[in-house]
Amino acid sequence: MAAGNTLTPTAYIQHHLQNLTFGYHPDHGWAMAHSAEEAAEMGFWAIHLDTMAWSIGLGVLFLWLFRKAARAATTGVPHGLQNFVEMMVEFVDNSVKETFHGKSRLIAPLSLTIFCWIFLMNLMDLVPVDLLPMLAQKIGIMFGADPAHVYFKVVPTTDVNATLGMSLSVFALIIIYSIRHKGLSGFIGELTLHPFSSSNKLFQVILIPINFILEVVTLLAKPVSLALRLFGNMYAGELIFILIAMIGLWQLPLHFSWAVFHILIVTLQAFIFMMLTIVYLSMATEEH
Repeated sequence: MAAGNTLTPTAYIQHHLQNLTFGYHPDHGWAMAHSAEEAAEMGFWAIHLDTMAWSIGLGVLFLWLFRKAARAATTGVPHGLQNFVEMMVEFVDNSVKETFHGKSRLIAPLSLTIFCWIFLMNLMDLVPVDLLPMLAQKIGIMFGADPAHVYFKVVPTTDVNATLGMSLSVFALIIIYSIRHKGLSGFIGELTLHPFSSSNKLFQVILIPINFILEVVTLLAKPVSLALRLFGNMYAGELIFILIAMIGLWQLPLHFSWAVFHILIVTLQAFIFMMLTIVYLSMATEEH
């Protein structure tokens, strides 16, 4: 869908920011949403097919590349893909050793997966914004779809559902690690006996509701901050690419300039998500 189409600038932006949604509509049954309003009417259980397809596909690509490098690994001087994979593994391993103070065989593989997977998803933001949506429209026309109703977002991390899903997975691990290392009573104690404490038992009981509210807010802020930080930065970057695509003749140099700068954002956001995950899991294993 090129910027030169009959769509108004507002409609052009809205079209690019709408996901390909499948769900149950109260009037039309199970179907694809033809507008943002229909997608909203499908409710919570509607699925963003483009987000699911790209996130799963890029996850499979990550696994395939690293498995290929592992199978081709030699004891000599590494070259090409093997050199890149070894560099990434060493980088993540050093980050985990410097940040995670407990003992776990899961943290390093988890951190590597998070960094590489999010990096690949973020990297899709560098693909010209009209290229893949136009291809999706052509495919949709082949199946009799109205091109105006074919939506296709290619950056999974610009979908808050994807970033929140990943952060909730990390949140579940935080709870599991806290209970595993401190016991259920220790975990509950952290939520009710901190940050305020007193040697007077009666006063300590009075403080429990206050402590609980403060600690629960702090605990819930972790997944929310993880999700919204990644989503907000990538959504803003995608929106700037869309605005650049609308200005026509000058879009190529501007697109290139912003893409060069955006490479830093793409990498940094993957790194921040990984590091915060390590920090939160490290905190979950420490006694307070």
